[in-house]
Amino acid sequence: KRHAARHGSDAPDPYATPFYKRVRALVGWCVRRRKTVIVATVGLFVLSVVMFKFVPQQFFPASGRLELMIDLKLAEGASLTNTAEQVKRLEQMLKDHQGIDNYVAYVGTGSPRFYLPLDQQLPAPSFAQFVVLARSIEDREAIRGWLVSSLNEQFPTLRSRVTRLENGPPVGYPVQFRVTGEHIEVVRALARKVQDKVRENPHVANVHLDWEEPSKVVHLNIDQDRARALGVTTADLSAFLRNSLTGSSVSQFRDDDELIDILLRGTRNEREQLGALSSLAIPTQNGTSVALSQVATLDYGFEEGVIWHRNRLPSVTVRADIYGKEQPATLVKQILPTLDSVRAELPDGYLLEVGGTVEDSARGQNSVNAGMPLFIVVVLTLLMIQLRSFSRMLMVFITAPLGLIGVTLFLLIFNQPFGFVAMLGTIALSGMIMRNSVILVDQIEQDITAGLDQWHAIIEATVRRFRPIVLTALAAVLAMIPLSRSLFFGPMAVAIMGGLIVATALTLLFLPALYAAWFRVKRVDE
Repeated sequence: KRHAARHGSDAPDPYATPFYKRVRALVGWCVRRRKTVIVATVGLFVLSVVMFKFVPQQFFPASGRLELMIDLKLAEGASLTNTAEQVKRLEQMLKDHQGIDNYVAYVGTGSPRFYLPLDQQLPAPSFAQFVVLARSIEDREAIRGWLVSSLNEQFPTLRSRVTRLENGPPVGYPVQFRVTGEHIEVVRALARKVQDKVRENPHVANVHLDWEEPSKVVHLNIDQDRARALGVTTADLSAFLRNSLTGSSVSQFRDDDELIDILLRGTRNEREQLGALSSLAIPTQNGTSVALSQVATLDYGFEEGVIWHRNRLPSVTVRADIYGKEQPATLVKQILPTLDSVRAELPDGYLLEVGGTVEDSARGQNSVNAGMPLFIVVVLTLLMIQLRSFSRMLMVFITAPLGLIGVTLFLLIFNQPFGFVAMLGTIALSGMIMRNSVILVDQIEQDITAGLDQWHAIIEATVRRFRPIVLTALAAVLAMIPLSRSLFFGPMAVAIMGGLIVATALTLLFLPALYAAWFRVKRVDE
């Protein structure tokens, strides 16, 4: 009746149905017991913050593409011939396996970048990589499980790795710890201690150092006096060994549009038998030749094959894959306390840092956080323009984080990780919540301006805005259902759905109670 009288019409009040009467009674109860509602809502928010630590953390999920990457790493110093032999063995395993559409192998190098976030590998004679294309996602996962078990059994002396393609920036190994310092020996010793600690975790696999093992090397110690007496210079000796062992290009062979170098080098026996090295005939400047053993001695030893530097200091990274369904951030939290003893032993100037997915995730979050101040200023400015009141602007703004209650609840229920994409969805969710709050507060102010007292304006505005607020929220939730099955956008969709459902209920129940408490609205008896 009150609504019909305001419009000067005898038409029946559409908000006098039994359903809206129950909504009106519920809103009135929340306004009357505003303190209880506010305390309960704040309690739920605090609980959601506490429970959020149990939500799995993830940077980006694996790609939904059908390719699998197989990395084979032989011992440091292995030849291309040895690597090619292992590749042929694996090809025989893949040839007739069910579910494989096709595959391609690269020996001595990694695959070219056929996919933007591909983690490309450096060329090395001891490295080979396969790209295996499955027929379906189900086949891909079945092939991956078969390969992981088969490679460990059939290639026990190799370090093998089977991975899906990544989404987001290429990280490589998800779990990484980096040791940086001045002296190579100290850095490697500390990295080995970290490696042992990481291996103790049952959820990691394929733990190794990015420096690999030291390579076998041959040192040539030239007797300069004897070499000069025989007419052999260091430059001549270097050029001869390079041409004999590695080879020098003397011409090129054209195969269609491809040019292939023609190499002049020593025989296979000279190149592959270390015992024959000392008997190589070195040409002299007077036209004769002398054995290498007459001008130099050979020493055998070990050296680092690769030395990585970070900020101009030697840096060793302990890398590991994940065994099972654990997330990188969860594993790093488990491993970090076990590294306290290693951290306590670090000499001055040495660092132990977290790398991998956790580091990249923090870098991505920091880039988003850098724009937060501007985002907040713009939002507050728009709210002030719309509401023309500092107190109302602040009241609407503090409702934005309440979506975290639903985000935490739904991510835990559906066991979805909170990653970079879900974080962006949560930020967008705060805008949806503030939009609904602005709609309701603006309606309350319009009713008060029309002559309705504050108490009834709060209740009646909520009743009248119930349908548009619920329908717009429901439309957004339904639109997220198809996305919820996506590997990439699924966590974002679940976060928005949960946050919007809970936040819509809070807009219709908590916000009227907050408005009444904020402006100290007194109850008006009917």
